[in-house]
Amino acid sequence: MKVYPLNSGNFKLDGGAMFGVVPKTIWQKTNPADENNMCSWAMRLLLIEDGDRLMLIDTGIGDKQSEKFFSHYYMHGNDSLKGNLNKLGFSMDDITDVFLTHLHFDHCGGSIEWNTQKDGYRPVFKNATFWSNENHWEWATNPNPREKASFLTENILPIQESGQLKFIDREGDFTRDVFNNLDVLFVDGHTDSMMIPHIRYKGRTIVFMADLLPSTGHIPLPYVMGYDTRPLITLEEKAKFLTRAVEEEFVLFLEHDSVNECCTLQMTEKGVRLKDTFAFNELF
Repeated sequence: MKVYPLNSGNFKLDGGAMFGVVPKTIWQKTNPADENNMCSWAMRLLLIEDGDRLMLIDTGIGDKQSEKFFSHYYMHGNDSLKGNLNKLGFSMDDITDVFLTHLHFDHCGGSIEWNTQKDGYRPVFKNATFWSNENHWEWATNPNPREKASFLTENILPIQESGQLKFIDREGDFTRDVFNNLDVLFVDGHTDSMMIPHIRYKGRTIVFMADLLPSTGHIPLPYVMGYDTRPLITLEEKAKFLTRAVEEEFVLFLEHDSVNECCTLQMTEKGVRLKDTFAFNELF
């Protein structure tokens, strides 16, 4: 098995929304904002090559949305999903599985593109099975008013219409061996039944953090995004996970941290805090 990191691009989101009740005077020390109070974020993905299976975890924002849509998110940098996949020697058609942690547009938008006539949509990965779970799919396709702007039907329904959608069974909050060397933690604070992959690789456990921990700046427990639908549940989920991450020496792969690709944690007198940051390829 081989695991590859790749960045699908960078975008900006409001710093206050990303840090919730934490004052800007504190969060800007780790995530400086521009003149519009916007902070830069990555959309970092993982690619797992395991025998005949080539699995992509999340797909980024994609490029099919309108100019007006993208004007809100200030896309920047030279990274793209297709470009970085090609640099690794793979094409879109090589992907056999797409694991979607959840269906917010910056995590699944790269799954779908316009068709040739631009009068409909089709999956970017025509040979892939797309993996979600039934709880989250129901949540996303019948969205609450607060999350509706993050669940875009053109990103979601074409997956099901293609016949390429399958569901992972949720058995409690942690399901082992969903795939070879991959377990799944289910969390409900950010959105219902978000899936956090735990990948056993070269003697370590790599955890793809999705939106449970967007960046190293979110490690202290009260640093919870304003986007989270159930912030008190996020607090409980973070506390439990961070303690386990220290005890089991997890490598945290940070999907949204624009500076730090990976980190490890340590227990201090103030609670769980950052230990080390490093690039994925420095460790593996």
